Amino acid sequence: MLRTHNCGELRIEDINKEVTLCGWVQKVRDKGGMIWIDLRDRYGVTQLVFDESKTSQEILATVRKLGREYVIQSSGIVVERYAKNDKIPTGSIEIDVKNIDILNASKVPPFTIEDETDGGDELRMKYRYLDIRRNPVRKGLELRHRMLQHTRNYLDGQNFMEIETPFLIKSTPEGARDFIVPSRVNQGEFYALPQSPQTFKQLLMVSGIDRYFQIVKCFRDEDLRADRQPEFTQIDCEMSFITRDDILQTFEGLIKYLFKQALNYSLDKVERMSYDHAMQYYGNDKPDIRFDMLFVEMNDVAQGKGFKVFDDAELVVGINVEDCADYSRKQLDALTDFVRKPQIGAKGLVYVKYNEDGSFKSSVDKFFNQEDLKVWAEKMNAKPGDLLLLLSGEQNHTRNALSELRLKMGSNLGLRSKHEFKALWILDFPLLEWDEDSQRFHAMHHPFTSPTPEDMEKLTTDPGAVKANAYDLVINGVEIGGGSIRIHDKTLQQKMFDALGFTADEAKKQFGFLMDAFEFGAPPHGGIAFGFDRLCAMFGGSESIRDYIAFPKNNSGKDVMIDSPSTVSIDQLKELGISLND
Repeated sequence: MLRTHNCGELRIEDINKEVTLCGWVQKVRDKGGMIWIDLRDRYGVTQLVFDESKTSQEILATVRKLGREYVIQSSGIVVERYAKNDKIPTGSIEIDVKNIDILNASKVPPFTIEDETDGGDELRMKYRYLDIRRNPVRKGLELRHRMLQHTRNYLDGQNFMEIETPFLIKSTPEGARDFIVPSRVNQGEFYALPQSPQTFKQLLMVSGIDRYFQIVKCFRDEDLRADRQPEFTQIDCEMSFITRDDILQTFEGLIKYLFKQALNYSLDKVERMSYDHAMQYYGNDKPDIRFDMLFVEMNDVAQGKGFKVFDDAELVVGINVEDCADYSRKQLDALTDFVRKPQIGAKGLVYVKYNEDGSFKSSVDKFFNQEDLKVWAEKMNAKPGDLLLLLSGEQNHTRNALSELRLKMGSNLGLRSKHEFKALWILDFPLLEWDEDSQRFHAMHHPFTSPTPEDMEKLTTDPGAVKANAYDLVINGVEIGGGSIRIHDKTLQQKMFDALGFTADEAKKQFGFLMDAFEFGAPPHGGIAFGFDRLCAMFGGSESIRDYIAFPKNNSGKDVMIDSPSTVSIDQLKELGISLND
């Protein structure tokens, strides 16, 4: 080894030891007579010291050649530091250097490699190998590593078997767009990269592997956001001979275990909530339950008073924001501007201040008197000092808008701490959703999701009313994972394909291999997949998953470091039987 210790491990008890360290030059400070170097590796920073009155001219000449990010080897004696630095673990010692060698020089880096850097996102992604040297990025990758190990430990302890499934598979019509891979050997035919290992893990259940997991790369050719990448990682799991409750209990255990091991955080009981309840009281299917502000429908007390905005609305709904009746007109105008943003889409906002003296002041005083507003306050369980905020319009659109307003108020009031975690299962989703463009039903989850036992018969008589035996795990308003009990009966699977508008030939072409497998004794089974990158970002207190992926893509799906995707040669295309002129 070129080193005896790393740059993060030496302490006061190591004084007088002769050591050799290797790393990158973080900083050089020449004060005339004394020179200090901060030497950095992945484990930390150790200070090197050179006394010009005692150090050889040869060593000093080498030191004066050094610049930021030079790779060096230095040997010397551990001594107690005179001016200690309590901000770093090695801050009580330094190395009195007796020898130094330059292992490799470095150009001046394009941005400062420190916790707070002057590099923008695109620049840092172009030089990602330098960005990873910074503590915040490296710590994100360390967290990811620990969570990988904890996940494997837990699932191995629950008798799950880790099995790899293929990356070159068949394209399917449901879900997001596939990444397509042309076949050279079978020209005119194509593989797809998997959006998930769904059918393979179900086949493993038919194979008798009753507990499977895989920490697996998946691929979706979709528009990108901070929490999405074209390639991402899932904790993918499947179990046989189980009920829904078995799945929920097993993976509540996994999540609680990860919180305890990675964050030393004891997660409370994981609540359960129906999809219908979540939509009615929170306006979305991934509610943040760290705070209240539940929706209250106001049609019966707000309509029929001559206020056309309410009278013509399909839904009038509001939230009670406690202790905010003192909001200024400027603050209320800012909230109105927020809900009018194109991405929110509300036409306006109605407010009611419930003053401490029991009176009311609203933006609709022209239409509603004090008695009317008192009825509103009673219905919304408000007290003096509270602020009522109401929206109206088409039902789904209005709920979505109020959901965004509720989250904003939660953030404004400090009710969404990154250090507090609340988890819940969302259950009983609709099995199917109607698509106006294609004039047919689509699977809300995927076409292998089983209806709830009580809704089995509705699949042929009233498919739009069928509930799915599905479940999503939501933490702090973020969907972390989802899954379902699967269809394991060929007849029921055919009914599902019929409801989705697949002809027998289409179903056979796309999923015939799975239907065939079901004829050989498929056990009852179900599973779940967790978004591992998203889970890492949540544990790290970030909204973006990029800092938890070693080499991520940008918002255009490009890797600016290696310039990918890029064009390929005409010869390569010819080999694949692809012509750009077609």
